[in-house]
Amino acid sequence: MTTSTLASRRWLALAAVSIASFLGCVDFTVVNTALPALQQHFGVSVRDLQWVINGFILALSSTAVLFGRLADLFGRRKVLYLGLIGFGAASLWAGLAGGVNELIIARIIQGLACSVLYTASGAIVANTFAPEEQGRAFGILFGVNGIGLAIGPVAGGLITNTFGWQWIFLVNIPFVLLSLGLMRISVSESRAETVGRLDWLGSALLLIGLPSLILVIVQGSTWGWTSPAILGVLSLSIITLLAFIVVELRVSSPIVDLRLFANRAFVASATASAGLAVFYCVAFFVMPLYLSVVRHENAAAIGWLLLPTTLGVALLSPVVGRLVDRHGPAPLLKAGLSLFVISAAIQATFSTNTSIFIILTAFVLMGIAWAAILGPSTVQAMSSVPADASSLAIGSVMTLHNIGGGIGIAVGVGIYRYFAAGEFAGLSNTSAQTPWLQDAISNPEQAVQLFSSHLSIAQDTLQQWVETSFIHGYQTVMLFLVATTLVSLAIVTFALRQPKTVHVTQSAGSTTK
Repeated sequence: MTTSTLASRRWLALAAVSIASFLGCVDFTVVNTALPALQQHFGVSVRDLQWVINGFILALSSTAVLFGRLADLFGRRKVLYLGLIGFGAASLWAGLAGGVNELIIARIIQGLACSVLYTASGAIVANTFAPEEQGRAFGILFGVNGIGLAIGPVAGGLITNTFGWQWIFLVNIPFVLLSLGLMRISVSESRAETVGRLDWLGSALLLIGLPSLILVIVQGSTWGWTSPAILGVLSLSIITLLAFIVVELRVSSPIVDLRLFANRAFVASATASAGLAVFYCVAFFVMPLYLSVVRHENAAAIGWLLLPTTLGVALLSPVVGRLVDRHGPAPLLKAGLSLFVISAAIQATFSTNTSIFIILTAFVLMGIAWAAILGPSTVQAMSSVPADASSLAIGSVMTLHNIGGGIGIAVGVGIYRYFAAGEFAGLSNTSAQTPWLQDAISNPEQAVQLFSSHLSIAQDTLQQWVETSFIHGYQTVMLFLVATTLVSLAIVTFALRQPKTVHVTQSAGSTTK
């Protein structure tokens, strides 16, 4: 096979796994804007529909390390094949679901499959490209991923309004077939050179403890933080995760090598990746709502206004990849987190009359920051471990990434609801804990209609109250992002600091430093 043919095959393989990973990223956020249509179709409450999102996040966050390890042991292409087939089948089931419970189960299966799409795709790219090309290759892969994450909410709204909510799932199927076809002709099988046994006990403990922890975070405010259910699940999580740590420190082939976390370069990559996930999951939940609820933009206009963020990720990720090849990932990670802080600080000043220039400036900075972290964090993780542990490293980073996103959106939404509900309660002289008030705050695009059925207040006044309450919650959420990103930046800066060089010169029995 000629050199040009091998090069073409490498880039075709990158296209194949990029499509697979893109689908997983889109499905992370695509359902958010379809929730009103799903609520109307199934005749259920917004709280019931939250499991369409929460079930996906639980499955995705809990299994990334396990599937990364399986890919290392049994073959990355084989595992990615199975993941794609499972994702396609779950997408078909979700699109044809006759009830909300069917949809939730299908979304859980999608989440399981997406954990494969994330981890195995990155490991295949690492195996396909030489180290000097990996920065560029990962820049392209994560640029595509960034587009998927960014356009998910917008695409969900546009597809739902044009074709119906079923097509946000059914549209995945032809792309699954395309990815499978390209993989068949371009991707070679690979696995870890040092193959150990699968840590079944550690896997079982992780699959109990991690979902339990995420369930507590997601459902704490709904079930009550001191309720028997939450305290019981929290106890189960603590016991199983402590047992997991004990097991992993003793087995010869752990599902998670805890020694990775003694590696400062790996800690930096995991922290930056988790910080990124917290930021975009929370920001992309509230940003489209700000444009809709406060600025009254339609779905098409929201898509155009969010385009600077999307384009920032798409256009800059390949450039960032080349910069990684030249200068390493560390400067980009710190620069990206710094730009996130600036973007969130600007968005914390948003109001009903903020100029479009300021809005777009904040969105552009977010896109640049996103691109500066997305690919470099993975390159940093892989460069900190031996080549035969690449899937395990990616799986570990993606697990922390997804946990960060799941925890971030749970906490961020909780903060928004608490402060927005408190503001509206003060304006309307209503208890913030009133169930219908909480439901309306949770669904701000329909809030005026929901409030009008309980309050004898003019529509214009209700609209003003909703906007004021939303802005109060939005600003508080952005301050939360400023704080969490500053913490991530501090950890990354500390982990990547260079040790001081001590020069010792000896002469006539004296030592100088």
